[in-house]
Amino acid sequence: MIKTPKPLQKGDKIAIVSPAGIPVAAHVNAAADILRQQGYVVEIMPHALGKWGSYSGTDEERFSDLYDALTDPSVRAVLCGRGGYGVVHILDRLDKLPLSKDPKWIIGFSDISALHALMHKHEIKSVHASMCSHIRLGESDPDNKLLFDLLKGEQPNLFFKSSPYDRPGVADGKLIGGNLAVLADLISTPYDLLLPDTILFIEDVAEPIYKIERILYQLALNNVLPNLKGLIVGQFTEYEADHNYETMEDMISEMVKPYNYPVAFNAPIGHVFHNSPVIEGAHVTLRVTADTEDYNSLIYWP
Repeated sequence: MIKTPKPLQKGDKIAIVSPAGIPVAAHVNAAADILRQQGYVVEIMPHALGKWGSYSGTDEERFSDLYDALTDPSVRAVLCGRGGYGVVHILDRLDKLPLSKDPKWIIGFSDISALHALMHKHEIKSVHASMCSHIRLGESDPDNKLLFDLLKGEQPNLFFKSSPYDRPGVADGKLIGGNLAVLADLISTPYDLLLPDTILFIEDVAEPIYKIERILYQLALNNVLPNLKGLIVGQFTEYEADHNYETMEDMISEMVKPYNYPVAFNAPIGHVFHNSPVIEGAHVTLRVTADTEDYNSLIYWP
Protein backbone atom coordinates (compact mmCIF):
# COMPACT_ATOMS: atom_id res chain seq x y z
CA MET A 1 0.00 0.00 0.00
CA ILE A 2 1.27 3.46 -0.86
CA LYS A 3 2.52 5.41 2.15
CA THR A 4 1.48 8.92 3.15
CA PRO A 5 4.19 11.04 4.79
CA LYS A 6 3.27 12.41 8.22
CA PRO A 7 1.50 15.75 8.40
CA LEU A 8 3.81 18.64 9.27
CA GLN A 9 3.59 20.35 12.62
CA LYS A 10 5.00 23.66 13.74
CA GLY A 11 8.67 23.26 14.51
CA ASP A 12 9.18 20.58 11.86
CA LYS A 13 12.03 21.06 9.42
CA ILE A 14 11.71 21.65 5.68
CA ALA A 15 14.86 21.23 3.61
CA ILE A 16 15.24 23.24 0.40
CA VAL A 17 17.27 21.48 -2.29
CA SER A 18 18.05 22.23 -5.94
CA PRO A 19 18.42 18.84 -7.64
CA ALA A 20 18.40 20.26 -11.17
CA GLY A 21 18.79 23.83 -12.44
CA ILE A 22 20.13 26.98 -10.79
CA PRO A 23 17.46 28.76 -8.74
CA VAL A 24 17.17 32.48 -8.12
CA ALA A 25 18.73 32.94 -4.67
CA ALA A 26 16.36 35.76 -3.75
CA HIS A 27 13.37 33.51 -4.52
CA VAL A 28 14.74 30.69 -2.37
CA ASN A 29 15.47 33.00 0.55
CA ALA A 30 12.06 34.65 0.29
CA ALA A 31 10.30 31.27 0.18
CA ALA A 32 12.29 30.16 3.23
CA ASP A 33 11.06 33.24 5.10
CA ILE A 34 7.45 32.43 4.17
CA LEU A 35 7.82 28.87 5.44
CA ARG A 36 9.34 30.16 8.68
CA GLN A 37 6.28 32.38 9.07
CA GLN A 38 4.22 29.17 8.84
CA GLY A 39 6.09 27.92 11.90
CA TYR A 40 8.61 25.62 10.24
CA VAL A 41 12.36 25.36 10.63
CA VAL A 42 13.92 25.79 7.20
CA GLU A 43 17.33 24.53 6.12
CA ILE A 44 18.67 25.66 2.77
CA MET A 45 20.98 22.82 1.85
CA PRO A 46 24.66 23.66 1.16
CA HIS A 47 24.50 23.49 -2.63
CA ALA A 48 20.91 24.67 -3.14
CA LEU A 49 22.15 28.10 -4.26
CA GLY A 50 25.21 26.86 -6.11
CA LYS A 51 26.18 26.88 -9.76
CA TRP A 52 28.02 24.34 -11.86
CA GLY A 53 27.44 24.73 -15.59
CA SER A 54 23.67 24.85 -16.00
CA TYR A 55 23.11 22.96 -12.74
CA SER A 56 23.03 24.02 -9.11
CA GLY A 57 25.99 21.77 -8.43
CA THR A 58 27.90 18.72 -9.58
CA ASP A 59 26.08 15.39 -9.55
CA GLU A 60 27.85 14.58 -6.29
CA GLU A 61 26.87 17.89 -4.68
CA ARG A 62 23.23 17.61 -5.70
CA PHE A 63 23.07 14.00 -4.55
CA SER A 64 24.74 14.93 -1.27
CA ASP A 65 22.09 17.56 -0.51
CA LEU A 66 19.25 15.17 -1.26
CA TYR A 67 20.91 12.33 0.64
CA ASP A 68 21.25 14.48 3.74
CA ALA A 69 17.69 15.79 3.46
CA LEU A 70 16.11 12.40 2.84
CA THR A 71 18.01 10.57 5.59
CA ASP A 72 17.75 13.25 8.28
CA PRO A 73 14.91 12.21 10.63
CA SER A 74 14.27 15.83 11.60
CA VAL A 75 13.42 16.76 7.98
CA ARG A 76 9.73 16.20 7.27
CA ALA A 77 9.47 17.75 3.80
CA VAL A 78 11.85 18.44 0.92
CA LEU A 79 11.07 21.48 -1.19
CA CYS A 80 12.81 21.82 -4.54
CA GLY A 81 14.15 25.25 -5.38
CA ARG A 82 13.31 24.93 -9.07
CA GLY A 83 13.12 22.47 -11.94
CA GLY A 84 15.21 22.66 -15.10
CA TYR A 85 17.09 19.47 -15.95
CA GLY A 86 19.40 17.17 -14.03
CA VAL A 87 17.43 14.95 -11.64
CA VAL A 88 17.93 11.95 -13.92
CA HIS A 89 21.71 12.14 -13.28
CA ILE A 90 21.25 11.05 -9.67
CA LEU A 91 18.07 8.97 -9.83
CA ASP A 92 19.73 5.55 -9.55
CA ARG A 93 21.77 6.64 -6.52
CA LEU A 94 18.69 8.04 -4.80
CA ASP A 95 16.88 4.79 -5.52
CA LYS A 96 19.29 2.96 -3.22
CA LEU A 97 18.26 5.05 -0.19
CA PRO A 98 15.79 3.59 2.35
CA LEU A 99 13.11 6.08 1.29
CA SER A 100 10.10 4.11 2.54
CA LYS A 101 11.60 3.74 6.00
CA ASP A 102 10.85 7.36 6.85
CA PRO A 103 8.67 8.86 4.11
CA LYS A 104 8.92 12.62 3.58
CA TRP A 105 6.95 14.93 1.34
CA ILE A 106 8.75 15.79 -1.90
CA ILE A 107 7.42 19.07 -3.33
CA GLY A 108 7.97 20.36 -6.87
CA PHE A 109 7.10 20.01 -10.53
CA SER A 110 8.69 20.21 -14.00
CA ASP A 111 11.96 18.18 -13.90
CA ILE A 112 11.00 17.22 -10.34
CA SER A 113 8.54 14.83 -12.02
CA ALA A 114 11.51 12.42 -12.06
CA LEU A 115 11.61 12.58 -8.25
CA HIS A 116 7.86 11.91 -8.13
CA ALA A 117 8.50 8.85 -10.28
CA LEU A 118 11.17 7.72 -7.82
CA MET A 119 8.85 8.17 -4.86
CA HIS A 120 6.09 6.26 -6.63
CA LYS A 121 8.50 3.36 -7.21
CA HIS A 122 9.02 3.31 -3.44
CA GLU A 123 5.24 3.57 -2.88
CA ILE A 124 5.33 7.01 -1.27
CA LYS A 125 2.96 9.87 -2.04
CA SER A 126 4.44 13.19 -3.11
CA VAL A 127 3.23 16.68 -4.00
CA HIS A 128 3.21 18.04 -7.54
CA ALA A 129 3.22 21.76 -6.79
CA SER A 130 4.91 25.10 -7.33
CA MET A 131 8.36 25.77 -5.90
CA CYS A 132 10.23 28.68 -4.36
CA SER A 133 9.48 31.33 -6.99
CA HIS A 134 5.78 30.99 -6.19
CA ILE A 135 5.88 30.12 -2.50
CA ARG A 136 7.63 33.47 -1.89
CA LEU A 137 4.26 35.14 -2.65
CA GLY A 138 2.97 34.00 0.73
CA GLU A 139 -0.14 32.44 2.21
CA SER A 140 -2.48 34.97 0.60
CA ASP A 141 -1.90 33.18 -2.69
CA PRO A 142 -4.66 30.51 -3.06
CA ASP A 143 -2.36 27.81 -4.41
CA ASN A 144 0.14 28.37 -1.60
CA LYS A 145 -2.66 28.10 0.94
CA LEU A 146 -3.73 24.79 -0.57
CA LEU A 147 -0.14 23.55 -0.38
CA PHE A 148 0.27 24.60 3.24
CA ASP A 149 -3.05 22.93 4.14
CA LEU A 150 -1.96 19.77 2.34
CA LEU A 151 1.30 19.60 4.28
CA LYS A 152 -0.67 19.87 7.52
CA GLY A 153 -2.59 16.72 6.63
CA GLU A 154 -5.60 18.04 4.74
CA GLN A 155 -6.57 16.80 1.29
CA PRO A 156 -7.68 19.90 -0.63
CA ASN A 157 -9.96 18.78 -3.44
CA LEU A 158 -9.50 20.44 -6.82
CA PHE A 159 -12.30 22.13 -8.76
CA PHE A 160 -11.71 23.70 -12.16
CA LYS A 161 -13.83 25.13 -14.95
CA SER A 162 -14.93 22.68 -17.59
CA SER A 163 -13.81 22.93 -21.21
CA PRO A 164 -15.57 22.35 -24.54
CA TYR A 165 -12.94 19.67 -25.20
CA ASP A 166 -13.99 17.65 -22.12
CA ARG A 167 -15.39 14.15 -22.32
CA PRO A 168 -17.77 13.68 -19.38
CA GLY A 169 -17.72 10.76 -17.00
CA VAL A 170 -16.60 9.56 -13.59
CA ALA A 171 -13.47 7.57 -12.77
CA ASP A 172 -11.88 6.27 -9.58
CA GLY A 173 -8.20 5.46 -9.37
CA LYS A 174 -4.67 6.38 -8.42
CA LEU A 175 -3.60 9.87 -9.47
CA ILE A 176 -0.19 10.08 -11.13
CA GLY A 177 1.51 12.26 -13.71
CA GLY A 178 3.49 15.43 -14.25
CA ASN A 179 5.69 16.87 -16.96
CA LEU A 180 5.08 14.67 -19.99
CA ALA A 181 8.49 15.05 -21.67
CA VAL A 182 10.34 14.22 -18.43
CA LEU A 183 8.15 11.19 -17.74
CA ALA A 184 8.36 9.97 -21.34
CA ASP A 185 12.14 9.75 -20.99
CA LEU A 186 11.60 7.31 -18.11
CA ILE A 187 9.43 4.85 -20.07
CA SER A 188 10.77 1.27 -19.82
CA THR A 189 13.00 2.21 -16.87
CA PRO A 190 12.41 1.25 -13.23
CA TYR A 191 10.94 4.76 -12.78
CA ASP A 192 8.25 4.53 -15.45
CA LEU A 193 5.30 6.52 -14.08
CA LEU A 194 3.16 6.45 -17.25
CA LEU A 195 1.08 3.44 -16.25
CA PRO A 196 -2.29 1.94 -17.25
CA ASP A 197 -5.23 1.71 -14.83
CA THR A 198 -4.49 5.15 -13.39
CA ILE A 199 -5.88 8.65 -13.61
CA LEU A 200 -3.08 10.42 -15.45
CA PHE A 201 -2.43 14.16 -15.44
CA ILE A 202 -0.08 15.73 -17.98
CA GLU A 203 1.42 19.14 -18.67
CA ASP A 204 4.42 20.61 -20.49
CA VAL A 205 6.16 23.77 -21.61
CA ALA A 206 7.94 24.78 -24.84
CA GLU A 207 7.30 21.44 -26.55
CA PRO A 208 5.94 21.47 -30.12
CA ILE A 209 2.62 19.80 -30.80
CA TYR A 210 4.20 17.02 -32.86
CA LYS A 211 6.50 15.99 -30.01
CA ILE A 212 3.62 15.65 -27.54
CA GLU A 213 1.70 13.74 -30.21
CA ARG A 214 4.69 11.42 -30.65
CA ILE A 215 4.75 10.69 -26.91
CA LEU A 216 1.02 9.99 -26.91
CA TYR A 217 1.46 7.58 -29.83
CA GLN A 218 4.14 5.80 -27.82
CA LEU A 219 1.66 5.50 -24.95
CA ALA A 220 -0.98 4.23 -27.35
CA LEU A 221 1.34 1.63 -28.83
CA ASN A 222 2.45 0.34 -25.42
CA ASN A 223 -1.21 0.07 -24.31
CA VAL A 224 -1.05 2.75 -21.62
CA LEU A 225 -3.22 5.38 -23.32
CA PRO A 226 -6.06 2.95 -24.18
CA ASN A 227 -6.14 1.58 -20.63
CA LEU A 228 -6.22 4.69 -18.47
CA LYS A 229 -9.10 5.18 -16.05
CA GLY A 230 -9.15 8.90 -16.77
CA LEU A 231 -7.01 11.69 -18.21
CA ILE A 232 -6.46 15.21 -16.89
CA VAL A 233 -4.94 17.60 -19.40
CA GLY A 234 -3.15 20.41 -17.63
CA GLN A 235 -1.53 23.47 -19.17
CA PHE A 236 0.61 23.21 -22.30
CA THR A 237 2.38 26.53 -22.76
CA GLU A 238 4.93 28.29 -24.98
CA TYR A 239 4.26 26.39 -28.19
CA GLU A 240 3.01 27.38 -31.63
CA ALA A 241 0.31 26.04 -33.93
CA ASP A 242 1.56 23.72 -36.65
CA HIS A 243 0.21 22.66 -40.06
CA ASN A 244 -1.90 19.91 -38.52
CA TYR A 245 -3.35 21.36 -35.33
CA GLU A 246 -4.14 24.85 -34.15
CA THR A 247 -3.84 23.94 -30.46
CA MET A 248 -2.44 21.18 -28.27
CA GLU A 249 -5.99 20.50 -27.11
CA ASP A 250 -7.08 19.80 -30.69
CA MET A 251 -4.40 17.16 -31.04
CA ILE A 252 -4.94 15.53 -27.64
CA SER A 253 -8.69 15.44 -28.18
CA GLU A 254 -8.11 13.60 -31.46
CA MET A 255 -5.67 11.15 -29.85
CA VAL A 256 -8.13 10.04 -27.14
CA LYS A 257 -11.20 9.74 -29.39
CA PRO A 258 -11.04 5.91 -29.55
CA TYR A 259 -11.25 5.55 -25.76
CA ASN A 260 -14.19 5.76 -23.38
CA TYR A 261 -12.75 7.13 -20.14
CA PRO A 262 -13.44 10.69 -18.91
CA VAL A 263 -11.05 13.39 -20.09
CA ALA A 264 -10.78 16.80 -18.40
CA PHE A 265 -9.00 19.65 -20.15
CA ASN A 266 -7.75 22.99 -18.86
CA ALA A 267 -6.78 21.80 -15.39
CA PRO A 268 -4.74 24.39 -13.44
CA ILE A 269 -1.61 22.26 -13.40
CA GLY A 270 1.63 23.17 -15.14
CA HIS A 271 4.05 25.95 -15.98
CA VAL A 272 1.56 28.69 -15.23
CA PHE A 273 0.94 31.11 -12.37
CA HIS A 274 -2.13 29.18 -11.15
CA ASN A 275 -0.49 25.79 -10.57
CA SER A 276 -2.63 23.91 -8.08
CA PRO A 277 -0.95 21.34 -5.85
CA VAL A 278 -2.03 17.72 -6.32
CA ILE A 279 -1.02 14.57 -4.47
CA GLU A 280 0.83 12.00 -6.57
CA GLY A 281 -0.23 8.47 -5.67
CA ALA A 282 -3.47 9.46 -3.95
CA HIS A 283 -6.73 7.61 -4.61
CA VAL A 284 -9.15 10.06 -6.21
CA THR A 285 -12.45 10.38 -7.99
CA LEU A 286 -12.40 12.41 -11.19
CA ARG A 287 -15.75 13.87 -12.23
CA VAL A 288 -15.97 15.51 -15.63
CA THR A 289 -19.22 17.33 -16.23
CA ALA A 290 -21.17 17.51 -19.48
CA ASP A 291 -22.09 21.12 -18.70
CA THR A 292 -19.51 23.57 -20.05
CA GLU A 293 -20.71 26.14 -17.52
CA ASP A 294 -20.00 23.82 -14.59
CA TYR A 295 -16.83 22.70 -12.80
CA ASN A 296 -14.90 19.46 -13.01
CA SER A 297 -13.64 17.99 -9.75
CA LEU A 298 -10.85 15.89 -8.36
CA ILE A 299 -11.93 14.45 -5.01
CA TYR A 300 -9.50 12.69 -2.67
CA TRP A 301 -10.54 9.53 -0.89
CA PRO A 302 -10.04 9.40 2.90
